[in-house]
Amino acid sequence: MKIGEKIKYLRQANGLTQEELADRCELTKGFISQLERDVTSPSIATLTSILEALGVTPEGFFRTGDADERVVFNSDDYATRTDEDLGSSICWLVPNAQKNAMEPIILTLQPGGSSFIDKPHQGEEFGLVLNGSVTLHFGDRQEKVKSGEVFYFEASVPHKLINNGKRVARVVWVSSPPSF
Repeated sequence: MKIGEKIKYLRQANGLTQEELADRCELTKGFISQLERDVTSPSIATLTSILEALGVTPEGFFRTGDADERVVFNSDDYATRTDEDLGSSICWLVPNAQKNAMEPIILTLQPGGSSFIDKPHQGEEFGLVLNGSVTLHFGDRQEKVKSGEVFYFEASVPHKLINNGKRVARVVWVSSPPSF
C-alpha cells in the first residue's frame, strides 16, 4: 500500500488543498507534499492526526478493499426472528452485522405490537418508517412517527417502538454499534 497516494486521494476527495490539510494537523504544506509523494513516512501520531482530519479511521484506511468482500445482500441472506408475545419480527438484513459498526434490520410490528425495550447504551439509533406508524418511547418522551418519517437519537435512555395503529408497521432500523 502506498500511504501517500491514499492520503492524497482522501485529501482531494474531501476537497482540501495540501495547505488546508497541513493546517488542520499542525503540519507544514511541505511535509504533506513529501508524504503524498512517499518521500517521507509519518509517525503513528501524525498519521492518526491526518486520518482524523480526513474523516477516516485507521481501520478504514488500512482496509484493503478486498475484491471478494460482499457488499450486496438479498433475501436469501436475511435472518428473521418472530416474537409472538411482542407481536413483532426482526429481519436482519446483513449477515454477521454484529461485527460491523452498524446493524440494519427491518422491524415489523403487528397492530398493538412492540419492540423489546432497549436499555441505555452507547451509540446512535436511526429509523425510517416504511409502512404504518409507530410511537417511539424514548425515556419519558413519546413521539409518533408516521410512514415516510425518520427518527434519530443517541441511545442514552431506554427506548422502544409500539404500533398503536390498526395496520402493520414496518421500520428500517439501524443501530450503531449493533444492539439487536
